[in-house]
Amino acid sequence: MALITKFHLLILAVTIATAGVIIFRVPADFAFPAHWQGSGADWLWPRNPAIAVAPLVELLLIGGFWMLGRALTPGHLARVRHVLDPALTLALAIAFACQLALLLVGVGADIDLFRITAGVLAAVFLITGIVLFEAERHTYAGLRLPWPIPGDRAWRRVHRSAGGTGVIIAVALAVVVWLDPGPGITVLAMVASLVLLPTLSALYTLLLGRLPE
Repeated sequence: MALITKFHLLILAVTIATAGVIIFRVPADFAFPAHWQGSGADWLWPRNPAIAVAPLVELLLIGGFWMLGRALTPGHLARVRHVLDPALTLALAIAFACQLALLLVGVGADIDLFRITAGVLAAVFLITGIVLFEAERHTYAGLRLPWPIPGDRAWRRVHRSAGGTGVIIAVALAVVVWLDPGPGITVLAMVASLVLLPTLSALYTLLLGRLPE
């Protein structure tokens, strides 16, 4: 029961194809402005290293999720697939959106896809946070981890903490979008949000889930 689907591989292929378009459409000595200081850019991304990041990140994600799928038992994979599949799809889609944003910047388009992507991600985290906060024990929306969450009160503590964290992350990411510090800070904020919520949620299950009832 594979965790990596043809759709995930399609996103990777389109991301690599977008890099090829950038190579043909954007001069080799072009540098993408990542942060503005006054009227000038003080942080630049050289073209070739910049367009290599998204495909490499997607390859790492696909490889990591493939190994995770092999490590889980079929029964456990069936229980967590509905969480892992959209999580991988979201991460790959964000990497592709950033690659497409580089293309738009390189050809001189006015669309700031970095901010649009971060705004959409903030909305996703806001919805996820609310769903987690309101989740009942053993619902489809609950956290699914290799270890159980003992007791109803522990379940509520963990999910309300995770849900509140999701809302805080969403607000912080929305503030970054509003302030528009540049693609560099925006991308770092998106990466941090994608890492923080699952990491802190797992920690909540280990720490808050073990508190006395």
